[in-house]
Amino acid sequence: MEAKFNNRDPVYVQVIRHFKEQIAKGYFEPGQEIPSRRELANQLKINPNTAQRAYKEMEELGLIFTEGNNPSRITKDEQMLKSVREELIVEAVDHFVYSLQTINVPLPEVLGLVKETYEKKRNE
Repeated sequence: MEAKFNNRDPVYVQVIRHFKEQIAKGYFEPGQEIPSRRELANQLKINPNTAQRAYKEMEELGLIFTEGNNPSRITKDEQMLKSVREELIVEAVDHFVYSLQTINVPLPEVLGLVKETYEKKRNE
């Protein structure tokens, strides 16, 4: 597992985002076992307390669950998994729209360029 961290956001928040992105991409399956907190800290080269905080937060959000002394796993809640994907899509669209609105690009032009670019990238 590899992640790039920025200096703006707390690392544990970036770890959570990384998990959300991996879930949205289908890298993690519902119910899949995830690395232990210590393993994650070693893999990402972060403080074990940071990994612990990220896991605690993800459990509170319902992204992962831990039963007893068993390894943590990705949630099996299909609605939660769907909402993670939707959250990331909405965030990307909001950022995109804001960027275009600052330069006053007309909507029909935007839609045409988006479709053209999307199809081109899809075929690469």
